[in-house]
Amino acid sequence: MQKIKKVAAASVAMVLLGGLAACRGSQSEDTTEEGIKTDFGVTSEPCPDAVNPDNGCIYLGIISDLTVGPFSPLAPAIVEAQKAFWKRVNEQGGIGGYDVDVSTYIRDNKYDAQTAVEVYQEIKPHILALAQTLGSDPTAAILDDLKASNIVAAPAAWSSAYAFEDIILESGANYCVETMNAIDFAKGAKPEISSIMAVHYPGDYGDDAAGGAQYAAEQLGLSFTSVVTGPGTEQNGAISQIMSERPDLIIITTGPREMATIVGGVYAQAQTTGYTPMVIGTSPTWHRDLLGSPVAQALQLAYFQSGPWGPWDSDTPGHRAMREALGEPETITDGYTAGWVWSYPIKAALEKAVENGDLTRAGVFAAAKSLTSVDYEGMLPAGAGNFAAGPAGQVKATIISKPDPESSTGVTPVTDLMVGPTAQGFTLTEPCYEMLH
Repeated sequence: MQKIKKVAAASVAMVLLGGLAACRGSQSEDTTEEGIKTDFGVTSEPCPDAVNPDNGCIYLGIISDLTVGPFSPLAPAIVEAQKAFWKRVNEQGGIGGYDVDVSTYIRDNKYDAQTAVEVYQEIKPHILALAQTLGSDPTAAILDDLKASNIVAAPAAWSSAYAFEDIILESGANYCVETMNAIDFAKGAKPEISSIMAVHYPGDYGDDAAGGAQYAAEQLGLSFTSVVTGPGTEQNGAISQIMSERPDLIIITTGPREMATIVGGVYAQAQTTGYTPMVIGTSPTWHRDLLGSPVAQALQLAYFQSGPWGPWDSDTPGHRAMREALGEPETITDGYTAGWVWSYPIKAALEKAVENGDLTRAGVFAAAKSLTSVDYEGMLPAGAGNFAAGPAGQVKATIISKPDPESSTGVTPVTDLMVGPTAQGFTLTEPCYEMLH
């Protein structure tokens, strides 16, 4: 993964510039009978399989990791939750005389930047906004074009860089403050902790969490080491570094398979080494199927899960609405919870744009920038979604969970949503990956 400001490879740029020129050349602007201005991705004809056949249609795109990437175990659930979210919106009448379609323009980015650019250009002429763009690196690859085209996007990621991008409507605490809260939790649970190792993917997913870990270590007077590892189940290098340095606390920011391999590898040596570190995984590292894996016992012994909101079983109006809309999926993961939460800001921006009488891309962008709060139906703290405030409006509350075979998603919270003293005193002035050294 590349830094979000630096994904400017010539081949990517050429594709984007070509697509932008073509798209601008075909732009038109219309005004509906209700006096609402529209341009791309909005039709007076009903959506396919419309809930309200007398409504027009707003088309939103989804670009996700659906088949081969490291987050493909989670991404299909994210997509299904977003379909259910917007079906509920449509069943409640839609938005301003329109139903919302998130099914027609779903594409697989394979967690690859170049693929993300290609599928984005394919659907771009047909959509008003992106209901999902999964992954920090794939999102970075299309970011400049999103901004040039006024295409608002909800990221399926939590990079702190999004706080500086008005076109991105992020939800929940970023990886950086999530990790700060995780370290404050760990230090409270085990005051004897004196050393931290961040084991992470390269780029602004892993580096963002590692930057937060380094900051927390410095604030708390702890030693800190950063170890970069790539996707795949071959994690001997990372395991060797852990066993060599034996940190008291390991913060892992990878995919679920890599996390399980690392924790399993370390704890397989515990009987002979006596080394049993505490491990906290950043939010995308968990999948409930790990409790049926050979490393389940190690995970239940050592692992904690940090996250930006409560898991599937949580008792909020939003969680209850989600469970009612989705029923009982065969395998319940918190990909469903994430997909549901990520949809609220796009809904709020569309509603504000309709209120303003401007459902063009530029109108939705202006509406999004003006939002001072979003109603997450209790899934995030009051005041969340203050996009008008920029970085100062960032949510800092996160939750810590522990593996639990009896819970729907394999984890049960051991804290409420909380902000630790390190994150409380932190001011975001630049993306956290820029702080890592």
